Amino acid sequence: MEVIPAIDILEGRCVRLYQGDYDKSEVFSENPADFAKQWVEQGATRLHLVDLDGAKAGKIVNLKAIEAIASTVSIPIEVGGGLRTKNSVQQLFNIGVEWAILGTVAVEQPQLVQELCQEFPRQIIVGIDARNGKVATRGWLETSEVLATQLAVQMQELGAAAIIYTDIHRDGTLEGPNMEALREIAAAVKIPIIASGGMSSITDLLSLLALEPQGVTGVIIGRALYTGDISLREALRAVGSGRIQDIPPNFGSSTFA
Repeated sequence: MEVIPAIDILEGRCVRLYQGDYDKSEVFSENPADFAKQWVEQGATRLHLVDLDGAKAGKIVNLKAIEAIASTVSIPIEVGGGLRTKNSVQQLFNIGVEWAILGTVAVEQPQLVQELCQEFPRQIIVGIDARNGKVATRGWLETSEVLATQLAVQMQELGAAAIIYTDIHRDGTLEGPNMEALREIAAAVKIPIIASGGMSSITDLLSLLALEPQGVTGVIIGRALYTGDISLREALRAVGSGRIQDIPPNFGSSTFA
């Protein structure tokens, strides 16, 4: 299973939110690229970046910080947050981002998702962020009536190469992953699922291994890495490292898209 460190960017700084609440942010670094380098040194094979300002604004806001990370590290990165046009996705690919994460547009503009999947095959991931089983959009500030499993099936049909599933109530809480929800969404689709939200210990990561045969092939870790509750080196030793095998080499969170 691939272990993916998260770097959430708010006003150019590396922060973590509690349950997606912008008013409950904790700053961990003024320079996100410093953490990017640290995670690479500790063995990360991929990074998960979220433009929190972009998620609210509906457009890329922290491009400078993202570009600094992309130019600093040699491993692939995925980025979400405010990607609601083809131009914004192209902007990221132009600066070296490997995968774009779409969220809000998956609910509001599924045709755009299909077009982007066709134009950038294997580089489009769909972030499904759920609150009580229903998909949240626009930086988690709004909750739709769309069921997470329903959206997952639709996005698979439109060509998404993978899904990042985030349980909002677990995100930033260190309460562990929502195993039941992950089982349900993994059973609904055949494309890889990347788990996100609530990881608090190596035990949580080991529990996810039971879902790997069902298609949960990666895990994003945020707050627990920054607080020291999880050591990235230990996590990599415990559940394995390397890129997700089910995704071709050129394939493309909390996703906040």
